[in-house]
Amino acid sequence: MKVYFIGAGPGDPDLITVKGRRIIRKADLVLYAGSLVPREIAAQAKQGAEVVDSSSLTLEQTHELLRECVRNNGLAARVHTGDPSLYGAVAEQAALLERDGIEYEIIPGVTAAFAAAAAARVSFTAPERTQSLVLTRTGGRTPVPEAEGLRNLAAHGSAMAVYLSGGNPELVRAELLAAGLDENTAIVAAHRVGWEGEMIVRTNLAAMVDDLKGLDLARQTIFLVLPGQGGPGVRSKLYDGGFAHKFRPEDETGRGV
Repeated sequence: MKVYFIGAGPGDPDLITVKGRRIIRKADLVLYAGSLVPREIAAQAKQGAEVVDSSSLTLEQTHELLRECVRNNGLAARVHTGDPSLYGAVAEQAALLERDGIEYEIIPGVTAAFAAAAAARVSFTAPERTQSLVLTRTGGRTPVPEAEGLRNLAAHGSAMAVYLSGGNPELVRAELLAAGLDENTAIVAAHRVGWEGEMIVRTNLAAMVDDLKGLDLARQTIFLVLPGQGGPGVRSKLYDGGFAHKFRPEDETGRGV
């Protein structure tokens, strides 16, 4: 018996892995972040399972629930929003489990950045324009390291997904402009992706503050910064008939076949 950390995805109850759903249905304890994880996911627990919303609990209280479950030969499902590895405080929970000799496993989930890109029908990468993606957030009540300030990271010109910053689009815009990004850089503001009331706003760096004015985006909003969008595109080499590789060798003309 052990603890499973499960990524429940960004909101849509169907955006959970098959493995994650299977563990939840087997678990004796389902401990879930009720402020962000859909109740429909926790409701899949088997009859007789203990289902606990961890929104108001401390680290020590959640750990005690997990420890007692395993000590009683139970299986515990610790359900997080999105993917457990990103802003999920899994490391500190895992440290307590390791201290007490409790085995655990982490099951990944769909993070909001990828769900937002899918909902907006955009790509983070663009051939010969940008091939990197930065996942970050602005500082607030919990700071970020100075070297990882939004301005410093944006200066690379790569695509970005900016979490936990919906309440301050003015700051996001100012930092991106200060980094040297063009005012026409495509921006997607994705609010409550996968939930009822999902909102996808397509704008650009110049207009984002005005376009978002009056919208209640303070919570559960992610900004996608897409410098590779727009303008004449370059096709990927992956399916280019003139680009040979291991699975598509050159023909006598030197072109891929």
